[in-house]
Amino acid sequence: MFEDFKNYLLDKVTLTDEELAQIEAVSAIKKLRKRQMLLQEGQVWQYNAFVCKGLTRTFSIDAKGNERIVNFGPENYWTGDLESLMAGTPARFSIDALEDTAVLLIQHEDFKNLCSTIPNFNNLINTLVQKSLAVSQKRINDSISLSAEELYNAFLQKHALVANRIPQHMIASYLGITPETITRIRRNASKKR
Repeated sequence: MFEDFKNYLLDKVTLTDEELAQIEAVSAIKKLRKRQMLLQEGQVWQYNAFVCKGLTRTFSIDAKGNERIVNFGPENYWTGDLESLMAGTPARFSIDALEDTAVLLIQHEDFKNLCSTIPNFNNLINTLVQKSLAVSQKRINDSISLSAEELYNAFLQKHALVANRIPQHMIASYLGITPETITRIRRNASKKR
């Protein structure tokens, strides 16, 4: 599984064999069965996590028992609770596997050390953080600006490779709409064809 992470890194930056060995030395693989938890709300998250294989979801349960999905993590995506990681506070989110999944974990202190000793790795991480912030801002803007149909179509475009691996009710939760709304959007789209 480290090979998947190595290929991901080398696709984005140049790293020496020694740098790759340094990264591999602090990496651990965790295999999750479908529905197995990677993080439970209330735990303190201590890792930077990269999805090598499978699919995760990051979610919370509100006071009324409704599930609120904030993210999906397919292959070659990072996952975790950044606020918990950075502040050392209990996680506000849970993360589980939607299918059998393998995640590469790097302890936070080891990750910071990699960033301080491997300039290209640090540059990659900084770029990813900036892109993640831009994606979050776009998602917020879209959620207050787009219709349910536009949100759903944007989701299908952005997540074309994994949309069929995610149950409709979870897509609805992620978009903040009801499963019935997705059914209506699909029905209307099929009538237009």
